Amino acid sequence: MKSYKLASLAICISAALQTTSLSAQEVEKNEAVLETITVTAQKRVQSIQDVPISIATLNGEKFESIFSGGEDILALAVRVPGLYAESSNGRVAPRFYIRGLGNTDFDLAASQPVSIIMDDVVKENVVLKSFPLFDIEQVEVIRGPQGTLFGRNTTAGIIKFDSVKPSEDFDAYGKVAFGSFGTVNVEGAVGGGLADNIAGRFSFLSQQRDDYIDNAFSGEDDVIGGYDELAWRAQLLFTPTAELDVLVNLHGRDLEGTASIFRANVFTRGSNDLNENYDRDTVYYDGNLLGNGFDNNPQEYENFGFSVKVDYDFDEATFTSITANEEAEGFSLGDVDGGAGSGDTSVPGFIPFTAVTQDKLNDLEQFTQEFRLASNSDDALSWQVGAFYYDSSFNVTSIDGFFGATTVFHENTTWAVFGQSTYEVSEKLTVTGGLRYTEDEKSLRVGDQNVDGFALVIDAAQIQEYAPINVDDGQVGYELSANYKLDENTSLFARYANGFRAQSIQGRDVAFEGAPSVAEAETINSVEVGFKSDLLDDSLRLNAAAFYYVVDDIQFSAIGGGANNTALINADKGTAFGFEIDATYIVNDNLVLTGGYSYNNTEIKDDSLSVFPCGANADFGGNCRVLNPRTDDNRALIDGNPFPQAPETIFNFTARYSIPAGENGEIFAYTDWAFQGKTNLFLYDSVEFQTDDNVEGGLRIGYENFEHNYSIALYSRNITDEDNVKGAIDFNNLTGIVNEPRVIGIEGKISFF
Repeated sequence: MKSYKLASLAICISAALQTTSLSAQEVEKNEAVLETITVTAQKRVQSIQDVPISIATLNGEKFESIFSGGEDILALAVRVPGLYAESSNGRVAPRFYIRGLGNTDFDLAASQPVSIIMDDVVKENVVLKSFPLFDIEQVEVIRGPQGTLFGRNTTAGIIKFDSVKPSEDFDAYGKVAFGSFGTVNVEGAVGGGLADNIAGRFSFLSQQRDDYIDNAFSGEDDVIGGYDELAWRAQLLFTPTAELDVLVNLHGRDLEGTASIFRANVFTRGSNDLNENYDRDTVYYDGNLLGNGFDNNPQEYENFGFSVKVDYDFDEATFTSITANEEAEGFSLGDVDGGAGSGDTSVPGFIPFTAVTQDKLNDLEQFTQEFRLASNSDDALSWQVGAFYYDSSFNVTSIDGFFGATTVFHENTTWAVFGQSTYEVSEKLTVTGGLRYTEDEKSLRVGDQNVDGFALVIDAAQIQEYAPINVDDGQVGYELSANYKLDENTSLFARYANGFRAQSIQGRDVAFEGAPSVAEAETINSVEVGFKSDLLDDSLRLNAAAFYYVVDDIQFSAIGGGANNTALINADKGTAFGFEIDATYIVNDNLVLTGGYSYNNTEIKDDSLSVFPCGANADFGGNCRVLNPRTDDNRALIDGNPFPQAPETIFNFTARYSIPAGENGEIFAYTDWAFQGKTNLFLYDSVEFQTDDNVEGGLRIGYENFEHNYSIALYSRNITDEDNVKGAIDFNNLTGIVNEPRVIGIEGKISFF
């Protein structure tokens, strides 16, 4: 299987390189040139080639192709060098990783070092991070710590989404796609002037897929795997004067579908290959937590939010205010053991005990306020100063059939002041410095505990009551960077950045008679150097960066063991080094190639830190074959291990070829491929829970008419129907989580101007 995957990828790359070689001599004749990409990574509009930060962007056809088969935000994984994403919570609560740094915690209160910014608003809770992507102008993946302008919890980097904004000019589009498994995607937007100095835009997304997985235990066909997602966004832009802009953004989503599909005993001890227990179209579930028959892993979430952005231009500076509020609630239920029954009668394979849990997010409210004053002159010195306030509260109820229901309440308040300045020392050299002070407070309070649980009856005297937990921390983050232009097409940059992730509190273990845990704040010191260049008469863009970082007191989540606990821990240090390369090559008017590669070498450094491995019993490591040294009580020493879910290598490649069709159209073919190298799934190292050589590809073949602004295309996602392991659950059997199946379909789009 691995040889087949690599062969498929090699054929694609070889064909592209041969075409590149044959066409290189024709570059001088090429009339097409690279477009100028502008980004707002430093909260002001700049060319991507002038920003001294490693940045990659996604937009247009490259972005739309990734999501053509009904994918959610997780489809961004491996599509950008250094970027990875995964989840054990279905279409909500994604976990992001940049340069190997992330957090595997599956709890709804988890803290992550990758920040998601949507339309200038931070989405801190993991559920808010999963808001569907549609009518997107551009995605910016900003690698490395971004604590000066964007605050704590950005030690790994930022993924920044900007939707298409209203304008006075009318435009609209509609897009419909049909695919395998009854997949139907409908997306559209309409915008333009509504009255004098008022413009609006409304956009929406509807994604549907039929259930296609059978529950062989209950005898039900096609009861798992589907979803029904509806999301919308309404924007109003007021420009009463030449100096004042007011943008109002309302948005919401409603999701009903299936949570993650857990598959029991799909690995054989001593191997990480999927075995005969794995069947993409079949599971064995006996969960009945909701009391209405077999639950089949349902999931439901709702989210509503708004933001108001005000920009006022003075003669020499612009004042910006961004006020935002988010609300969300919902639940996910999972047959976590991935099978049915227990003991000798369980299927598939041996399952010691059944495990079905539901996590419910209640009353999430997030309020943010940012004020910023930035210079807007052409002077050599540019600057910006600002203040930020964040307040959130929510509670999570965790339920299973044994311990009952337990609710924990979380609150988090943050405020910060920041400033950044850039000085043009000469026409070639620009220097930037930034400083931010952040104060962060978190609290956890345990509410109802083990309500209506069987454990309460047999073990009431042992149920522990926990006092409220309050933590606070204040730290300064800073950065210094320089950009030097060798010539008008090539620049070198260097950057040093310091940032921190505030203390984290984890309370999910309380639901299973375990104590809550606290992780101390982590701090990162990162250096990177790189170059950005537009070569071959603006037909080749080649950007690269090399980095090294050290995280002191790095936060990890020790997940699994015999009780599937979720405890926060700190390691002494975590280190990483590596590089990223992003390239775009316009071979000629008909052929465009893009490619990217990243290498991340991460290492945990703590010679005494240990965690319970799979199953946590003393029989040679429990369910799996642990490769780490062991303590006397069977814990695995993890010093020297890579960070969990941190791909060592990522490679992605796209090619678009078109030929004219009449005077006003073209026939095109577009393919995209992504490769994920060796990845360790947990903190400990075992044979079973690591992946390598995961490959997925996509293809679009279609016709586009420029006169009437429409296109129609055949598409396929995961075209070779790869079975790639994306995650696992290790506490009572060898449970795996795999990627989505191949989807083949047809898509049509029409635009109006």
